[in-house]
Amino acid sequence: MRAVHLPAFGDPSVVPAYVEIPEPAAPAVGQVLIEVLYAPVNHNDLLVMGGKFPYHPELPAVLGNEAVGRVIALGAGVHHVKLGDLVTPPLYSGTWRERMLLEAEGLFALPPDADPQQLSMIRINPLTAGLMLSEYVDLQAGDWIVQNAANSGVGRAAIALAKARGLRSINLVRRAELVQELQAAGGDIVLVDEPGAAAKAAALVGDGKVRLALDGVSGAATARLLEFLSPGAAIVGYANMGGHKTAPGDLMQLMYKSVSSYFFYQNRPQFRARVPALLREAARMVAAGRLHTPVARTYRLSEVAEAIAHTLAGGKVLLDVAERRGY
Repeated sequence: MRAVHLPAFGDPSVVPAYVEIPEPAAPAVGQVLIEVLYAPVNHNDLLVMGGKFPYHPELPAVLGNEAVGRVIALGAGVHHVKLGDLVTPPLYSGTWRERMLLEAEGLFALPPDADPQQLSMIRINPLTAGLMLSEYVDLQAGDWIVQNAANSGVGRAAIALAKARGLRSINLVRRAELVQELQAAGGDIVLVDEPGAAAKAAALVGDGKVRLALDGVSGAATARLLEFLSPGAAIVGYANMGGHKTAPGDLMQLMYKSVSSYFFYQNRPQFRARVPALLREAARMVAAGRLHTPVARTYRLSEVAEAIAHTLAGGKVLLDVAERRGY
């Protein structure tokens, strides 16, 4: 069976190995066997490869943190999913392989008519967005949120989930050509992330309250987000796409506005009870066409080096593990 191994921590462009590994055993009681269809290449996959992520697998390990697969065999006692169902494996289960043996507990059938490429991406980004929208501020319908990295997978999920929950969003992007695209995706206000953007947003928000900021960039962009916030708001960091470990700028606004600051990590124990409901919500939104992340390209499992290079250069890519065998 083909898979992608991490033999040692190191440079993501060098360390992954395309290998043959043993076939999984037949499913035992309470287990299912799935054929993996699509598996995203995420930035947290790259961080895992470099040993720079809270999750450190025992090496050698199969890479891959999320996917969608089709059930091809059932163990005894499994009744809540059936042969042919689409399912999403648990987080950090090593999805860059052709077939996986999984415990059936916690799995559920995904909408059969939904796009499997989109379903492959519901485990990380929509859950991250959904939890950040619910766990730090008691947001009410009509409240505003602000986010940078609005064109990212998390950003697009936050736009869709905010809209579904009656919230309004200010969305910051790096390139002007993304403004109309994210407005069409449901962003209420979309601006280029640059000095002066906060004043433009304030004029449009009026008396509204901007109660939550989502920071996926870090660095000076973090300080700029504080300019948008109302007193008593919160800022939640979840990534450092800018590659910075400091946030130059006017951080005194944390004190002046009584802003609370947090950093989000999805795999914390306190969030796990919320995951099943959020996964189902995300799957329904994908099926309804209300949650969509553009895919730049798909790659075969054997092309994992090219897929990683594309991810490092920018753009959402998927591993087409089943190689379009009728799916």
